[in-house]
Amino acid sequence: MNRTEHPTIILGGGFVGLFTALHLEQQNYSHPIILIEQRDRFVFKPLLYELLTGELHLEHICPSYTQLLSGSRVSFVQDTITEINLEQRWVKLSSGKGYNYGNLVLALGSTTTYFKTPGASENTFPFTSKDEVMQLGTHLQNCLYLAKQTKDPQKRQQLLTVPIVGAGPAGVELASTLADILPVWYDAIGGDYEEIRIVLVNRSTEILKGDINSQLRDTVKDSLSRRTVAVELLVDTAVTEIQPNGIKYQMNGIPNFLAAGTIAWTAGTQPHPLLKQLAVAPEYRNQRGQLQVTPTLQLPDFPEVFVGGDCAYVSSHPQPTTAQVAYQQGKAIANNLRAIATGRSPVPAHVSLRGTLMKLGIGEGVANIFNRLEVKGELGHLIRNGTYLELLPKPIHNFKATAEWLTDELFQRHQPQTIHHQQYGRTPLLAGMTAVLASIVIATPLIWRAAYPEHFQKTMQRTGVPTLLDQQR
Repeated sequence: MNRTEHPTIILGGGFVGLFTALHLEQQNYSHPIILIEQRDRFVFKPLLYELLTGELHLEHICPSYTQLLSGSRVSFVQDTITEINLEQRWVKLSSGKGYNYGNLVLALGSTTTYFKTPGASENTFPFTSKDEVMQLGTHLQNCLYLAKQTKDPQKRQQLLTVPIVGAGPAGVELASTLADILPVWYDAIGGDYEEIRIVLVNRSTEILKGDINSQLRDTVKDSLSRRTVAVELLVDTAVTEIQPNGIKYQMNGIPNFLAAGTIAWTAGTQPHPLLKQLAVAPEYRNQRGQLQVTPTLQLPDFPEVFVGGDCAYVSSHPQPTTAQVAYQQGKAIANNLRAIATGRSPVPAHVSLRGTLMKLGIGEGVANIFNRLEVKGELGHLIRNGTYLELLPKPIHNFKATAEWLTDELFQRHQPQTIHHQQYGRTPLLAGMTAVLASIVIATPLIWRAAYPEHFQKTMQRTGVPTLLDQQR
């Protein structure tokens, strides 16, 4: 069997893997496509906070691969990859199945790293998947109920204390979310929400250090202090051990202990462990373990292999490991695979950053548009959600999710009101009407393009809007 008869195998169903498959399908790619992923649902990680609070529906954030790939030529295999042999172009799965490939796409994503912190993996809650979100939510609810029932003030305070280890974007967004939603949950069962403590623990002296969102630091700090319960910052703090009832840490060389009922971990990720076993020369790996790729996103010694997302490192043009980068890399890989299939040469991937987006609590966010214009508050929230929903897989899913989101914003369904808003007498209908007016302005072009792309392109061509949007995708 010659190479051209082998399928193109995509390992991993995150942003890079799924969108590579979907773009290949749209381009009528001539070779069979097999997407291998151990989970049954796609996870839109930037919106997992909305899954925790119930602000968005599960099917919007985590649609099933069966649904997304229905009617396509992409074969979905739910299985775990156990071995990748680059020399023999062969992939082995835990079920015992094996596949030879003509081209391979490595889109395995990353896993949580605990930096060898004792007790961290056993006693903390990571926040990277649907199941982890559900586990965290259930545990938090249980702690609130136990706190309401206990008569011991010290035990109640422990149950109501939630440290988040790691003050990067994930830690900041999770802390902001919990600082708004936990008071709502606790108040609903008759508890005193002012007893809740949310503590953001960070090793460095600054939050968001070394991150593309670092220029939003002042906005983030101000927002954290204004949440329903203010988020406490514990910086320049080295966590030395995680115990079931709290965290041990050192500050200024002095050991301390913070008693807690729930400990969340957002301190870092590492490339998928399978990358370590690949026959890739050490000079083509960086310190994090990512694989160095050419500007076309190919492995230097194995040009039939494309790599993107958290697994890849382009030394000539490093990019942050964000959803918008992964999405664009998936599209670029698909274009290059089709180029090779039609006898053309692959071209360098062009990734254009549209800015950064962060959730800063329920109904509040910040959008740093093209890293030039900062929009915060409720409008920042609407821009963030509208932008992310526009990136959802497949136009029909995109259209359905955006339309339902607009309806929910209007009637404030699935929108938990913060205690702060309740105190100031802000009614759900008034809030919804305000939100939906701004939402319509933001989302209408996105919905139009998703539902009727050809009509949108033809009608809006003179305005330059289609070109602008396409450049940022």
